[in-house]
Amino acid sequence: MIAMNRNGSLLILIIIFFSLSACASPPKGLFPPEAGDPTKPVYVVNNGWHASFVVEKQDIPVEVWPESRDFPDARYLEVGWGDKDYYMAPGFNLWYAFKALFWPTASVLHIVGFSDPIEAFFPESEIIRIDLSLPGFEQLCKTVHNSYRHDEKEHPIVAGPGLYGESRFYLSNEKYHLFKTSNVWTAKALRSAGVPVRPFFSITAGGAAREARRFERLPTAVPSTAPAENRNRLSR
Repeated sequence: MIAMNRNGSLLILIIIFFSLSACASPPKGLFPPEAGDPTKPVYVVNNGWHASFVVEKQDIPVEVWPESRDFPDARYLEVGWGDKDYYMAPGFNLWYAFKALFWPTASVLHIVGFSDPIEAFFPESEIIRIDLSLPGFEQLCKTVHNSYRHDEKEHPIVAGPGLYGESRFYLSNEKYHLFKTSNVWTAKALRSAGVPVRPFFSITAGGAAREARRFERLPTAVPSTAPAENRNRLSR
């Protein structure tokens, strides 16, 4: 009976998560960019297990994402997020993996600064480019900034060195769990920029990549003479 109740509760949680993912709309008026408007690219990186994203550092408004100053010489920044213990472990740890899925756990951001071409830095990964509007890109940067945990002086808290290249782990103020995996977090970051990816279908890296491919270098919106609220509806 207890097992049945637990299974029933899990099913209810899955249904609720699916419903919220399907119904909640991304911010209106951010994506796709209007024809002729300037854009900023974001690159989704799928290594088969983990989906992250890359932005050009020169595009980042430092007043929105001040922590990006920690990598002054980088051309690009890669952003990943995940369970603290599992992400920072030197190798695969089954207990960390199990714990991360079934209990809300502490999380970290993984930020990598690099200057090589993206395809050269990630030679075995799928790279998906999505062009964002300037307000959408700013919202993406704000989402990253809001994930950092800061000390009493508003400095980001470094959790340790990163996994490769010039990189660091930073404590995040978010919780990791079954319905908020690293790939779901990446999808939600894109969604905050207006890209209507579906987090429910982004639990795995492959799912996140499939969602991103739906909007890969999507043609810009056709200018409209309709009222602003209608333009927003068309540009979702």
